[in-house]
Amino acid sequence: MRGKSYLKNAALLTATGLLLRAAGMVFRVYVAARIGAGGMGLYQLIMTVYGLFVTLATAGLPAVSARVVSGLAARGELTRLRACAKRVALLGAALSLLGAAALFFGAEIAAGVFVQDARAALPLRILAPSLPFMAVSAVLRGCFLALREVGPNARAQIFEQMMRIGFVALLLTRIPPGDVAPACAAVVLGNTVSEAASWAYMALSWRRRMRAAPPGGAAVATRRVLKLLVPIAASQYVTSALHTVENILVPSCLASFLLSRDAALEQYGALKGMALPVLFFPFSFLNTLSTLLMPEITRAHVRGDKERLAALTRRTLRITLSISVLAGGLFTAYAYDIGEILYQSREIGFYISVLGPLMPLMYLESMVDGMLKGMDLQAATFRYTTLDSAVRIALILLLLPRFGMKGFLFVMLTSNLLTSLLNLGALLRATGVRFELLSWAALPALCAVSGALAARAAAPLLCAVPSRPLGVCLGGAVLSAVYLALMLLGGGVRVRDFLPGGTDAEEK
Repeated sequence: MRGKSYLKNAALLTATGLLLRAAGMVFRVYVAARIGAGGMGLYQLIMTVYGLFVTLATAGLPAVSARVVSGLAARGELTRLRACAKRVALLGAALSLLGAAALFFGAEIAAGVFVQDARAALPLRILAPSLPFMAVSAVLRGCFLALREVGPNARAQIFEQMMRIGFVALLLTRIPPGDVAPACAAVVLGNTVSEAASWAYMALSWRRRMRAAPPGGAAVATRRVLKLLVPIAASQYVTSALHTVENILVPSCLASFLLSRDAALEQYGALKGMALPVLFFPFSFLNTLSTLLMPEITRAHVRGDKERLAALTRRTLRITLSISVLAGGLFTAYAYDIGEILYQSREIGFYISVLGPLMPLMYLESMVDGMLKGMDLQAATFRYTTLDSAVRIALILLLLPRFGMKGFLFVMLTSNLLTSLLNLGALLRATGVRFELLSWAALPALCAVSGALAARAAAPLLCAVPSRPLGVCLGGAVLSAVYLALMLLGGGVRVRDFLPGGTDAEEK
């Protein structure tokens, strides 16, 4: 039964992740075509400021709700579980209302000081009401994950994305292309409406789930909730503030190099709003792995089961690197094709070609960070994230005014290398696992190069394909097939790693 549940959850999460990312990609391409790279740059800055307030309103809530609910669920205390979820949700609503008021009434100040563009004031005000909906939804998502129920979260995310895309598409048809200010307002209005819709669905789902629980019951003390919340929230506040400062500095420093604020926004929007989302599209597969394996890593850590913890760590690293190296090879080999097919831009193709080889570091950093937090090593991740932000800010101030976007690409290379190695070192020390350089890194890289060479050899045959997107897909299929065949033959990836109980044989 456990294996069937694992496979069902894995299939649901993977399908949902791919659907949402594919829909989001199509949505971004459509929005970019309507507002241009400069509009995407302004939109990214607006969302950067908004992200800071999201952190203020929701930081730590999913983790706290999951931790409280999982303990009560394990003991079968359904009545207390309902009361505790309500207590955490009310706390999240109170904090988010304060954040929403600050964002709404401080929108003009934020637009002038942080975004340095008066057009951002209205979108920020429109985004403010979404914060309470987002905070309560975050609490309920944590509750459902603690109960090992992924269905409500997946359906809510699909519903939210459908509402956002449909609402924004309807509004943008009434706005002339290139009219950036009202277009940005329309996009963020879709965000607020979809967050409200998602909250309504999550609230109804939770009410149905708790229908069998009798009312009443003693809720966990607010003091205890705050004791759990404050350390997590504090670290996220600091890192979010540093990321906000960094994202605001980038277009300002680019403007110093380009001598044009508009040109700087265009380059910033092309990289952050258009190229990077493409590079993180394949992360849907690893997101499924993270959602399903992280609770197992936490349980092994809590029980002190070092052997299983080490096996889970090896399994996670092996899958992460095998998937990310394949993704990096695909995006590097077809970078310019992807840029031109999606955005009709060789500039975006250039960004993808430079950042494609960094995808294993990007993905590894995200996965290892989650594993460390699952082992209660948040202090280490906080130190590394703070150090990384400080290094990035210093390099941005030093390099971007002199070298422009090339300097920022170097900053991203340095940052990903620094944080991935620091996090990986902490994980290996904590678990006692030895990094297998040949099978986890060298072999995947060799297989990816072999796949790329095979795809290039097949290119003359694929040139006869009348559709360029189809030709890229066929070339990518050749590269992937060769990569996977060589990885299976070389033992770099194992089928059992993707199945429930995949670590059992390794432990024995």
